[in-house]
Parts: sequence; C-alpha cells; structure tokens
Amino acid sequence: MIDEIQRYWNTRIHDLEMTDEPVGTLGFFDALDGYRFDKLRYLPQLVDFGGFRGETLLEVGCGIGTDLVRFARGGAEVTGVDLSPTAIDLAANNFALHGLAPAELRVANAESLPYADETFDHVYGHGVIQYTSDPAQMVRECHRVLKPGGTAIFMVYNRISWLNALSKVMKVALEHEDAPCLRKFSSAEFCALLAPFAGTRIVPERFPVRSRLHGGWKGLVFNTCFVGAFNALPRSWVRPLGWHLMAFCRK
Repeated sequence: MIDEIQRYWNTRIHDLEMTDEPVGTLGFFDALDGYRFDKLRYLPQLVDFGGFRGETLLEVGCGIGTDLVRFARGGAEVTGVDLSPTAIDLAANNFALHGLAPAELRVANAESLPYADETFDHVYGHGVIQYTSDPAQMVRECHRVLKPGGTAIFMVYNRISWLNALSKVMKVALEHEDAPCLRKFSSAEFCALLAPFAGTRIVPERFPVRSRLHGGWKGLVFNTCFVGAFNALPRSWVRPLGWHLMAFCRK
C-alpha cells in the first residue's frame, strides 16, 4: 500500500491547477503559496511560523515545501520528508529560489522515520495522516522522534463537517478523493488516535471561502450564496463543523 500511495503522490502536485506558471519556477512556488494561504486563512493565526527560531522542526509529508519555507524563514532548523521524490526535488528548488539555506529533505515513509528517538523539538504534519495506510503507526513514529516536552501539530479532515456533507449533497468529489487511502475522523476519533501524547488540544477550522477550484453553476451558487450565508452564522454554532481538525499535542 505504501508503494501505491507513493506512486499516486509522485504524479500529483497539490493545487497544481491553481497556477499557469511553469512548474518549479519562482512564480510557481509563490502562486501556490498565495493560493494556499488564501484558502487556509486560519493557518497563520493558529501556527506561528516564526515562533520556532533556533529549534529543530520536522515536517512529515512536506510536499513542495510551502509550509516548510515559512518555518525556515522564521528561523527554525527544518527537516522535511515526503514519499514523493518529485515533491522532494521541488521542495529543494523552492528553498533555493527563495534564497534559503538548503534544508534536509529526504524521500521517506513517515510510518518508519529514518531518525533516532528524541531527535526533534517539533513535528508538523498538515493534511498527511489521513492519506497514509496506517495513521496510528505514523502518529507513533512522530511521537518517537520528538524530544520530551516537544510539540506536534497535525491536521486531518473532519468527517462531521460542512464540506463533507456539502460534497455528498452536491455530488462534487473532494480533492484527492481518488487517493489510495483517504480517512476522515471525528474529533473523538482523532483524540483517540493521538493517545500516545500526554496532552492534546483539538481546534476545528477551515470554514467556507470563495473557491477558484470549481466552476459552473455549482461553483457560482457556492461562491455567491453559500459562503456568505454560512459565514453569517455565529461561529460558536458551526465551530464543530470545521472541515479541518487541527491538533496541538505535547509529548
């Protein structure tokens, strides 16, 4: 299954359709960074990318390095692993084009990390656990390589969420729904998965913003009606329905 997952992600670049810039250019990386942080406006509010200066940070499933570049700019000593050689090559290019010192970037399986126990101060994995074959094993590995007192930040998809429900009602597939593995979790299930950690806080996030991904009448209705109507509701009412479950853990 890991081989199948690797083949899948090695032929796909997340959000590639959101830019016409040539793959691997500075414009390409900046366009995908802009799109990601427009769609995920909550992320810099919850994760202080500049708050890890001088500390070691491992990103599992680093992709093309979009988030890892932000951690590096903030002064963290960064390491990134990904199953996809294509992603790792692009991540290295991303660092070089942004004038950053080369990071340690490795093709590796996060279910069997090539690092000793208690190596890192922090581990970060945004949108990775749900796509692996054995989520519990990935969590155990992330816990293993963390130093005592270290922190981990993870994100998975919320099964009991506005977007999961909307995709079924409108019959619109979710991104990467064709991946070899795709799991969604309730908050309780995610907490249970993170049991190796001494303390965990779950924050539901990712509420509707205007979409550039979908067109046609469904995209028009979503952008002109649904986004505004949903976001007019008191956030306290809809908070549990956020599409992303962010977990902040301590070893």
